[in-house]
Amino acid sequence: MNPHQQLDAWIDAHFDEQVGFLQQLVRVPTDTPPGNNAPHAERTAELLKAFGYEAERHPVPEAEVKAAGLQSITNLIVRRRFADGGPVIALNAHGDVVPPGEGWTHDPYGGEVADGAIYGRATAVSKSDFASFTFALRALEALGAPLKGGVELHFTYDEEFGGELGPGWLLERGLTKPDLMVAAGFSYQVVVAHNGCLQLEVTVQGEMAHAAIPDSGTDALQGATHILNALYALNRDYLQVRSNVEGITHPYLNVGLIQGGTNTNVIPGKVVLKLDRRMIPEEDPAQVEAALRETIAKAAASFNPPRGGKALQVSVRRMLLARAMQPLPGNAALVKALQTHGEQVFGEPIPAVGTPLYTDVRLYVERGIPGVIYGAGPRTVRESNAKRADEHVQLDDLRRATKVVARTLLDLLSR
Repeated sequence: MNPHQQLDAWIDAHFDEQVGFLQQLVRVPTDTPPGNNAPHAERTAELLKAFGYEAERHPVPEAEVKAAGLQSITNLIVRRRFADGGPVIALNAHGDVVPPGEGWTHDPYGGEVADGAIYGRATAVSKSDFASFTFALRALEALGAPLKGGVELHFTYDEEFGGELGPGWLLERGLTKPDLMVAAGFSYQVVVAHNGCLQLEVTVQGEMAHAAIPDSGTDALQGATHILNALYALNRDYLQVRSNVEGITHPYLNVGLIQGGTNTNVIPGKVVLKLDRRMIPEEDPAQVEAALRETIAKAAASFNPPRGGKALQVSVRRMLLARAMQPLPGNAALVKALQTHGEQVFGEPIPAVGTPLYTDVRLYVERGIPGVIYGAGPRTVRESNAKRADEHVQLDDLRRATKVVARTLLDLLSR
């Protein structure tokens, strides 16, 4: 057998162990919110130690975590060094997940295996890649081939809230600076670019009044509706703005949360909107934010309150700015290796595309570290039910993606 076949054989021989590892990870909840993620990191570190891997624990200070609306975060780094002279490749997956919600036919924390798949929250996004990356590294080291450089496992816990306290926190403090990186993804494509995301909180302040005498106040909900109409009109314009990146179409805007009012018989005095603006890689985030703020201000100024009523007061607060990921020149060898071995293992071409999602990878790319998204999963998010009931990953996709990652590491680290 050649070295690639030897890697495949080791992964096949240890696949039941890999599935058991993933089951243990799924059985420790990491719902975010509330975001109590440190227990999962501790359990992961214990499981890694059984493989001979000492995970560095990097707890984020409680004040920073609570300021972000979470409860606890401990990020993990496992460092494996070989001979000098090669690249250090980071493999990053996030353990935090959205709560399971309703409609499950399998225990969301059970890690149940049925019909060739493993079910549970984060089996697809992205505890599956805790398993694929760990066992790809184990297979590589078991091969005993002469290697240069190193591999780092980055298991982090802030992707759902933007990543600043996950990879961003590790990178900002100089705890890691790899030469290349791979982040959790799906098996049938290598993602080389993704959208950016701007999230704003818009507070519309009117004046409460009794519903029987509505003209004595200023209806903040009517004012908010006036602003919403102006914002939604932008989506028609966004259809004309097209990206040149395959897999990404156009910008769009969504208002995902509206809160306000005090009672049915009271004119609302305050309404809060939270909006999400997805930015294609070609857009300038500063210009996007300025344009949104201008649209909101003009709409607020054109709202007519009742005679004698107070004018609307509107404030805008940025909640998140996640910049788009764009390919860096140094990612070519990584992309080629993943595509080559993906095609060999899966028996079909593996395209290099963009995705309309946003991920932690941007935090590496912003610092000049070439990265891609690749891991265990189906062709689309919908197929895996990620963030939906009965999330799952096909065991064969998990097995084969692990082989692709192991082979890629061997190619890039071989002396």
